[in-house]
Amino acid sequence: MTSAANPPVALVPNQGWDPRLLICRHDLAYAGFTLPMHVFIIVTERYVVLVDTLINASTAEALLDIARPHLAGRQLLVANTHADSDHAWGNQYFDGPHSPAPAPIIGTLRCAARLRSAAEQTALAELQAEQPAEYAGVRLVPPSILFDDALIIDGGDLTLEFFATPGHTPDHCSICIPEIGLLLAGDAAEQPLPFVGDDGLSDLRASLERLAALEPRAAFYCHAPLDAGPDLIRANLAYFDRIEARCRAALARGAPAQPVADADLEALVDLPFAAAIPPGAHVERGFYRPGHHAAIRAMLAHLGGAA
Repeated sequence: MTSAANPPVALVPNQGWDPRLLICRHDLAYAGFTLPMHVFIIVTERYVVLVDTLINASTAEALLDIARPHLAGRQLLVANTHADSDHAWGNQYFDGPHSPAPAPIIGTLRCAARLRSAAEQTALAELQAEQPAEYAGVRLVPPSILFDDALIIDGGDLTLEFFATPGHTPDHCSICIPEIGLLLAGDAAEQPLPFVGDDGLSDLRASLERLAALEPRAAFYCHAPLDAGPDLIRANLAYFDRIEARCRAALARGAPAQPVADADLEALVDLPFAAAIPPGAHVERGFYRPGHHAAIRAMLAHLGGAA
């Protein structure tokens, strides 16, 4: 059951998408912000596939409760788009024969490595200290069915094509369902702007190009409005193109490729956060603004190193 500290996972009413896709929302409390988070349930002839497990066993259980009416005659599968806390820290609910709902967990080799790493254990310990109500009982569990670049699941009526889309994190993957022209992009694209991981700038731009080349008829993301659609991918690409142009101009004016820690990055490249995000976007500026700064730093370093 979900607690007061974990707002319930809610099924979003279908707004015209294929009925075999169920979209669920969880309002994620993180670092003093509340961020909407979407996760997905795919119902095929053979399988019910949960895409991401949210933050702990409680939210994973709430997600499974939504999927439960569809399980008759179908096998439960679980998938992680990547190892971040809001995507894979509910895995323990499905781990092993003695868990409440045993199921194979699918993810990339790098996702499994991250969830076994000392760095991720440190991240868990920090969140357990900061938000014990949400994270005290979390045990990190890596996926058990692993792939490197691609994996295909034949669901009978639907084919789930998993493929690596690194950049946001090195272990990230997305899912395409060609029969219905559907793309589940995870965190490979976001609104108001994409988050680029450490040394992930080139990878993320390449992943976005790969997603755009699919030309999906419908696309959904973990952190974007449900009506964002495939156009969001091109918008994210355009965001990086704009940063590149501003950073090239700044470097030509003599700006450093590695600004000091307290540099006013927005002024340095003449791209304020308010001008970089979509007009009218209602976002947690304190959460996304550091992502804008990280993208500027990554682009300056990339261009400065290539010069």
